[in-house]
Amino acid sequence: MLTVADVEAACERTAAYVRRTPLFAADPIGGAQIWIKAEFLQKCGVFKTRGAFNRQLAAVARGEVDESVGVVAASGGNAGLANAFAAAALGVPATVFVPETVPQVKVERLRQYGAQVRQVGTEYAEAYEAAQEYVAATGALFCHAYDQPDIAAGAGVIGVEIIEDLPDVDTIVVAVGGGGLYAGVATVAAAHDVRVVAVEPARIPTLHSALSAGHPVDVTVSGVAADSLGARRIGAEAFEVATATPPRSVLVDDAAIVAARDVLWDDYRIAAEHGAATALAALTSGVYQPVPGERIAVIVCGANTDLRSLGE
Repeated sequence: MLTVADVEAACERTAAYVRRTPLFAADPIGGAQIWIKAEFLQKCGVFKTRGAFNRQLAAVARGEVDESVGVVAASGGNAGLANAFAAAALGVPATVFVPETVPQVKVERLRQYGAQVRQVGTEYAEAYEAAQEYVAATGALFCHAYDQPDIAAGAGVIGVEIIEDLPDVDTIVVAVGGGGLYAGVATVAAAHDVRVVAVEPARIPTLHSALSAGHPVDVTVSGVAADSLGARRIGAEAFEVATATPPRSVLVDDAAIVAARDVLWDDYRIAAEHGAATALAALTSGVYQPVPGERIAVIVCGANTDLRSLGE
């Protein structure tokens, strides 16, 4: 299972390549003190840059990367962006498989980073299958969107930064799709006795369904956050962490996600994507009700969104 030592190694390995993002005090909610971890300010505008660099740097050190074919990723958009960016920084080629439904803004940015973009199917699972075929044919290094120890450990550095900046934090609220961010942050949080609230769209309940069933299960993928939280099932890394230290698992509907995104834009001028607003939605909708004085860090994890949709 993922360990704090894995995350600490990722801290050292990636420090020169990623941005330490700020943690700032936000308006109180329900008598709780709220801080926003501004991971939307990460390079590429998304937390996945951390895991991408950790995965690729670790693989290079292990001699696993053939520089003639480079790396391949399957993504709803953000993991592809992160891996394309990391590959460009490290001087290796990248091929990214995305669904045909991915926002055009993400496709354009992938190409700006020099990636070969291949659009397949209508959801992440289909892009993943195509990427696996590509790996088998070429020997490219596969960089999973969320379910590899190196990927989750890189994301876990966010938890380290939160606890360093706010040592008496009680709770960390994190959005869950495939679970890489959750797995990394929850691993760190458990070592410091910090509660984790795992928030998912009600229309893509990967972790919630797995915890109910006792094992990962496929779910239907739909809703406003499907482009970034649209995994069909929770990753093995995340499920193992959740089984060892169960989080508070909550679901939010699409209306709550849209409303939380509006709050981030209207009150803080944060241009968050719907998936990144999902964590805050647990608080603004009242699905998670904090106790007075609870010190809560909310991870706002990405800003790769169509700006024209803000304020609608």
